[in-house]
Amino acid sequence: MQITDETIKYVGILAKLELSDEEKEQAKKDMSNMLQYVGKLNELDTEGVEPMSHTFSVHNVFREDVVTNGDERDNMLKNAPEQKEGAYKVPKTFE
Repeated sequence: MQITDETIKYVGILAKLELSDEEKEQAKKDMSNMLQYVGKLNELDTEGVEPMSHTFSVHNVFREDVVTNGDERDNMLKNAPEQKEGAYKVPKTFE
């Protein structure tokens, strides 16, 4: 695929970039190099290679939730400036 001035202009609009003429030429070269590299990767023989979603095996690393401090509601509410029906009472933020 050939990278044209229109392609660079369009990408610049999408990225909200204002590029000088020199930057546009450099971007054209860089994008062409990237596409050539991707084309080279397409030459690889992937017959018999199983597709994967990650480069390493994925497993859950989170621990099980365990309650360690129990129900401390009454102790926490002791620090509240105001409380109502077992909850913190806070000022209204909208009408």
